[in-house]
Amino acid sequence: MSRIGRKPISLPAGVEVKVDGNVVTVKGPKGQLTQAIPEDISVILEDGVLRVERPSDAKKHRALHGLSRALLANMVTGVVSGFEKKMEMVGVGYRAQMQGKKLVVNVGFSHPVEVEAPAGIEFEVPAPTKITVKGIDKQLVGNTAAHIRAIREPEPYKGKGIKYENEVIRRKAGKAGGKK
Repeated sequence: MSRIGRKPISLPAGVEVKVDGNVVTVKGPKGQLTQAIPEDISVILEDGVLRVERPSDAKKHRALHGLSRALLANMVTGVVSGFEKKMEMVGVGYRAQMQGKKLVVNVGFSHPVEVEAPAGIEFEVPAPTKITVKGIDKQLVGNTAAHIRAIREPEPYKGKGIKYENEVIRRKAGKAGGKK
């Protein structure tokens, strides 16, 4: 049986869960999230605990069991405390700033790059070279952070670019130069 799938999800105070067929809605202090669960997987809500069960030990059902449980657990965590990704910019003259709801990034192009925040996501710029992406949907936070990182990915020679806070950039040696 799936180690992740069989773990029950305990619901903290202030979190409401509504199971309607294969659509699960989680409402909490930070907002509301809805997720469609595959039809074969059943979600059971009893005594403030959410359980996910599968009909058989078929490979497909085993895979969906853990996935469904992880998605539901992330929804509960998101509406209670939210998710955030911290990013840093490395490079001379690289900086970010907020203009209203837009994030404006200067990373060595001839023009500044503007990034609109999708619904449910907010940006923070605690320092000119640091960006924080916050939201309640883990997938959307990660996707938005990846989109920002893709503007100027870190390069392996000098390490310049936009990287996640704890990301390690594997460095390469430059040209050997002047050997005869």
